[in-house]
Amino acid sequence: MTHSSSKRYTTILMYASFILLSFVFAFPLLFMIMSGFKPDVQIFRDLHSFRAFLPVGDISWDNYAGVFAKTNIELFFLNSVIITVSTVVLGLLVNSMLAFALARLAWKGKSAVLALVIALLTIPFETIAVPLLLLVSELPWIGFDGFSVVLEHSWLNSYRVQILPFVGNAFSVFLFYQFFLDIPKDFDEAAYMDGASPWQIYFRVIVPMSGPVFATVAILQFLLMWNQYLWPIMAVQGENVRPIMPGIQQFFGRQTSWGEVMAYATMITLPVVTIFLIFQKWFVRSVVSSGIKG
Repeated sequence: MTHSSSKRYTTILMYASFILLSFVFAFPLLFMIMSGFKPDVQIFRDLHSFRAFLPVGDISWDNYAGVFAKTNIELFFLNSVIITVSTVVLGLLVNSMLAFALARLAWKGKSAVLALVIALLTIPFETIAVPLLLLVSELPWIGFDGFSVVLEHSWLNSYRVQILPFVGNAFSVFLFYQFFLDIPKDFDEAAYMDGASPWQIYFRVIVPMSGPVFATVAILQFLLMWNQYLWPIMAVQGENVRPIMPGIQQFFGRQTSWGEVMAYATMITLPVVTIFLIFQKWFVRSVVSSGIKG
């Protein structure tokens, strides 16, 4: 066997492995989507064949209608969109600005702050959840009751308690920092010679050149916030500001069918898949350019 033939067979084998793995990861998602259109009897009947992954049999929208009838999913979905978009937008600004200061500016204490950011990567959220809950339960906030200004003595049961604690993210800072380090500092020096300030360099030089990492951080922050479950259960009571993931707990507490569960799961999963498919090109570019390995 020649070298070219061996290389060709290796390539074919590699792509065949990739296709097989893609099917393995896609089957659960496909099963969930298809089951959302089937009654429970057919779901269990199709489990032992490929019919479980195909839109065949008694297909209808009844399960989706049941979800909307049994839970306030529209409100939960809107709350999740508000919380997620607000956190992502604020997080992109705050985390990228800190990373810019760490990667591009010279100031006293920079090494200590960078070490602190890296140290925070090792601390799971579960270890600080209870102290954070005690803190936000005592924090004041200036609110409005009609045209009157009122002083609130707790952040609980609000959008802010689900947004502000998660704006700063150590991993996002680290991603920005790694990407900004790879941008040649000649751009900064040229901008300084033209009289630009650090703010102008950040907004006019660094940000336009950092589209891939911004997309990557946006995806990761979106996934983090959209899938929030523990913190909303701890900090939110009632339905007014409840996001969609804790809403599934209320849904399970009622008489539901497996088809309705699959329909609910499909509705909360498809936005995540859609966001990733839109930004996947920039996500891959950022991972490669940042030198991050799996």
